Amino acid sequence: MFLRRAWFRTVYARRIARDVLPAVAAELSRWERRIGGIPNPELRRQARASITTKRFHCEGGSVFAALHPQWTPTLVRLIVALQTISDYLDNLCDRSVSMDEADFRRLHQALLDAVEAGTPAEAPSGHDYYALHPNRDDGGYLEALVHECRSCVAQLPSYAIVQERVRRLIGLYNDLQVYKHGPLARRKPALEAWFAQRGGPWRDLYWWEFAAACGSTLAVFALFAAATVPGLRPEAAEQLEQAYFPWICGLHILLDYLIDQAEDVAGGDLNLVSFYPSAEEQRRRLVRFVEQALAQARRLPDRAFHETIVQGLPGLYLSDSKVPAQKMQGLAWTLLRAGGPASLGYFAWCRLRRLRNGH
Repeated sequence: MFLRRAWFRTVYARRIARDVLPAVAAELSRWERRIGGIPNPELRRQARASITTKRFHCEGGSVFAALHPQWTPTLVRLIVALQTISDYLDNLCDRSVSMDEADFRRLHQALLDAVEAGTPAEAPSGHDYYALHPNRDDGGYLEALVHECRSCVAQLPSYAIVQERVRRLIGLYNDLQVYKHGPLARRKPALEAWFAQRGGPWRDLYWWEFAAACGSTLAVFALFAAATVPGLRPEAAEQLEQAYFPWICGLHILLDYLIDQAEDVAGGDLNLVSFYPSAEEQRRRLVRFVEQALAQARRLPDRAFHETIVQGLPGLYLSDSKVPAQKMQGLAWTLLRAGGPASLGYFAWCRLRRLRNGH
């Protein structure tokens, strides 16, 4: 069984390197060319930054396209477009002169529209995403991304089975973006009140752990991949969502926040990992997320693939140069050991790749 899973991991790695990553690069280049036509200079700057500085989000999310090779082109187009919307809007909210929660909510309506199945001609009308934003003219860039997603999800044979789950997860993601970018004094109370209202099934989590899980798009991408399977059973979609949310999604974003602590302090941004009451509690809970995420992945069909996603997350994030810069090597090694030998292997591979790329 171990050898069989190892063989599958090799197959997935080959597909990602040979088929997925080149397709992601082509898609990002296509959207980057479109960015050049954005009239508003600030929107153009933020759109370009979202692609150039966060391209690894698209690369990481698109690994789900390796599950079903015949659907790789469609899944890459879909995942790149949706992740690009997410990263672009995050930039607009993070670095905006606006602190208006209604503005952030209106901008993020684009993500909800993007996951409605339909052709571009059937796109929802009346949603001026920039209606409350200080910068407005993007030359149709955001609308084009929305249309791309809609045309892709309309092609997935079992999208009707996962659509409500996708909507719910996107709704939670949008809530997080609104509350965490609001006025500084209101961010923490708003997030705590939101958890009290929406976090009922996950009371064993801290409020910031729930918020972290809501900030990940991995569950949505996993459901997109599942929707390529004709005759997908509702219970299979439910099992997949429950495995990814909150444990795998939470691990994803907690690791992201872990390495960004110094950066967020400097930028005055809310950092979810900073709310742990002590370093020991932080260590204990992060180890628990690694362990629970692995346990959930191992219960899924395509176990080798989902296990690889989980084991790759510590390797990807903890290989960043921000870890030694913040003297977090001890915690990093604890989390890598919790992920097992595969996490250590991914760490070595990611670190080598970063060094070759000058990071």
